[in-house]
Formats: sequence, structure tokens, C-alpha cells
Amino acid sequence: MILPERRDIRLPFPELLEWLEHPMFGFRPFGQVIRVEDYVADGKYVLRAELPGMDPEAEFEVIVDGGVLHIRAEKTQEDKEPRRSEFAYGALYRSVTLPTGAKTEEITATYRNGVLEVVVPLAEPKKVEGKRIAVTH
Repeated sequence: MILPERRDIRLPFPELLEWLEHPMFGFRPFGQVIRVEDYVADGKYVLRAELPGMDPEAEFEVIVDGGVLHIRAEKTQEDKEPRRSEFAYGALYRSVTLPTGAKTEEITATYRNGVLEVVVPLAEPKKVEGKRIAVTH
């Protein structure tokens, strides 16, 4: 039987900031939220983030700290005055709690066609031998 491992106790509610940053709630302490999608496949956690038209060497950074992946970006507006602009400019930020077993020292990131893809290898889940407890009544 495989039981889920308990998350790091230092992060009692690791998804709370992610929940509050959701566009529906409007709480964005670090600017606009970067839109992401993520999934787990083939022993890897993959996060894809939309960062169109940006220079990865100058305009954004990816940091992992304490089991949390942080993506920060700064999109500057061009000097010309647009007739209409619906583009988001300024600070962009997103933090995502990595799954248990993330091998943070092996994280890789690539940027293609306006999408940042971060790949995090995952350790094999630990098999925990449980002991059946008899319930009396």
C-alpha cells in the first residue's frame, strides 16, 4: 500500500497564496498573475507558464526555495502611445508549491514560443507498511 507523504510542516497551508492569487479574488501582492498549467507524467512534474514576447535572460527569473517555485517577470511598455492596448505590463508573479518528492536540484527550464516550461523530476513514492488496527465495539 502506498500512502501519501505529509507535506513539509513549515508550510501549513502551502496552497493558500496560490488560492488568494487567483484572478477571481483579485489579491495580487506582486502584480499581475502569470497564467499556468501543470501536470505530472512519467515521474516528472511539469509546469507551463504563459510569458509571451519576453526575453528570458533579461525579463524574468525562476527561483525555487523551500519547496516553492517562484516565477517573476517584468514586462515594459513600448515607448509609442498605442491607440488601444489590452496587453498586461508591469510586474508579473506566480508561486507554485512543488509536489512532495520534488528533486529541486535537478529542475530544468526552457522557453519556447512564449511559454516557459519547468520540469521537476520526482522521487519514487515511499512505500509505507501500514498496520491494520482492530476496531472493537
